[in-house]
Amino acid sequence: MSDPRPTLADILAARRVIAGRADGTPMIPSTLGPRLGIELWLKLEQMQPIGAFKLRGALNAVAALPKDVAGVTCCSTGNHGRGVAQAARARGLRAVICMSALVPQTKIDGIRALGAEVRITGRSQDDALAEARRLVAEEGLAEISPFDDPRVIAGQGTIGLEMLEACPSLATLLVPLSGGGLAAGVALAAKAINPAIRVIGLSMDRGAAMAESLKVGRPVQVIEYPSLADSLGGGIGMDNRLTFPMCRDLLDDVVLVTEPEIYSAMQALFHADRLVAEGACVVGLAALLARRLPDLRGPVGTIITGRNVDMDQFTRVVTGQDIRLGDLLVKGTAHGA
Repeated sequence: MSDPRPTLADILAARRVIAGRADGTPMIPSTLGPRLGIELWLKLEQMQPIGAFKLRGALNAVAALPKDVAGVTCCSTGNHGRGVAQAARARGLRAVICMSALVPQTKIDGIRALGAEVRITGRSQDDALAEARRLVAEEGLAEISPFDDPRVIAGQGTIGLEMLEACPSLATLLVPLSGGGLAAGVALAAKAINPAIRVIGLSMDRGAAMAESLKVGRPVQVIEYPSLADSLGGGIGMDNRLTFPMCRDLLDDVVLVTEPEIYSAMQALFHADRLVAEGACVVGLAALLARRLPDLRGPVGTIITGRNVDMDQFTRVVTGQDIRLGDLLVKGTAHGA
């Protein structure tokens, strides 16, 4: 069987598919760079029409489906579901998005606003995936994986192309890491352009499935916890065939950050650069602020992956109030304290 991994040619093809609909987001220098002693660039994927980078991969995957497809389904922690819903609506297709009870209501509401059906199943991404697979088997829907799909990976990889074009001197990329579609695609594109560039995956330190899988050398299941970086939750699939080996081969390191560090980074990004961003977006910044990357080479680029945050929670964070995440209490701190 031939290697199903996407190539740089696939990323270039994806760029043509999404042109004018999900490309060309701004890339700006962060005012936090001087504070950190580095040149720091932010790729503003929260400026996408759905508020998150996931539209790239979803558009590329849905565009490749046959004309007579019955509809689409997927499991999602929120943003992929929104991307699939948007892509399906553009093609006039039925979309059923399967999610666990851990997904914030604001993301559920955003998906329904795009005309998709939402199924809440269980308390893990694996439970949601089981429901999506049932819909494939019983109703003939086409599954669009949130990460383990070559066209999804290629779509996300277009971000890497744009980042290197905007700043060819980038020496390090800090990429949020969950199922690995973003990290695999961006690393593939970036290293094809500059083999010397370092690509580091970042995630939260509780329930990081890809990080734990890479540590033990095979896909594993993890317990999922409520997190400020809820978009990074979920498993990678025990039958993962693409993103696990690609992240294993292409990422130079994986770094985990704590919930208090994510909290502080959300505050810092808002107060310094006036950006509303999900906790998942700031894991790279959290590692920088916590000095978890001592041998860093600049210039550094990171991706602000989405803005679809619970605004009540976000307001509590940026105003320094306590946040309860299941059994964990993150104590509030005033910005700069």
